[in-house]
Amino acid sequence: MHKAQLFLLLLLATMHGFGQTNPVIDAFPKGTVLQGNIPYNNDNLPKHLLDIYFPANAKGKLPLVIFIHGGGWLSNDKYADIGYMKKTVAEIVSNGFALASIDYRFSTQAVFPAQMLDCNRAISFLYDNADKYGLDKNRFAVMGFSAGGHLASMVGLSNNNSIAAFFMPGTSKSFQFKAVVDFYGPSELLLFPGNNDEKSPESLLIGATPLARPDLAKVASPVTYVDKNDPPFLIIHGEKDDLVSPKQSQLLSAWLNVAGVQNELIIVKDAPHFGVMFDTDEVRNKVIDFLKKKLN
Repeated sequence: MHKAQLFLLLLLATMHGFGQTNPVIDAFPKGTVLQGNIPYNNDNLPKHLLDIYFPANAKGKLPLVIFIHGGGWLSNDKYADIGYMKKTVAEIVSNGFALASIDYRFSTQAVFPAQMLDCNRAISFLYDNADKYGLDKNRFAVMGFSAGGHLASMVGLSNNNSIAAFFMPGTSKSFQFKAVVDFYGPSELLLFPGNNDEKSPESLLIGATPLARPDLAKVASPVTYVDKNDPPFLIIHGEKDDLVSPKQSQLLSAWLNVAGVQNELIIVKDAPHFGVMFDTDEVRNKVIDFLKKKLN
């Protein structure tokens, strides 16, 4: 094979997101089909890409779990969190669900609500192209971790409010969620101990300290959007989380209870902010059972 031919094959593999270019594909069951690095906003921004993992030999329209990574709104990518949640993501796909992991702009690139614009745009793309990818647009769930848990809660709770500032022009607002899984996501920015620190992640997110701009903090806090029409939630938090206090999830659950929204809060004993303690049989079974009940 000539060098030019070899280069072309490698280039095509990269463009089409073949498995060998994806660092977490081995976490998924053998035969998982990957559609990688799909641009969801018709531009060239590296943060406007998503991956879709399909079960082997899938037939019919598949329910979809949308996966939003964490990283303080300023780091990581669409492969993050999958690495320590290998058994969970594998079981999601082996149970017949497709999984789409999305990237979004960091707070250091654009302040809130840029992250909401991106997440809603990505979800809208999946909804609008559901037939193309064999997805059931009426069976969407969203799952996020830490900052991604915040964004998953935000898109899930604000969805029925149709807030124009959370959508790019021309973005479909028709999608809805059957379920939200929130792993240790912030729910109220004013609860952070760094709410008066200009360099804290939550301050970088909104472009000001939450204490100085409680109006901006409110707009960027999931609890602001809780109402009786919200989808059911499964909320999971580590007992010894020293980055996002368990009080954040306790508060979200309390607000959901007040509104009469079905939810369950699981506090994982001795667990830190993230890691394999959230990929145990006990937690994983809760997640899979919840998704099965809401998406099947």
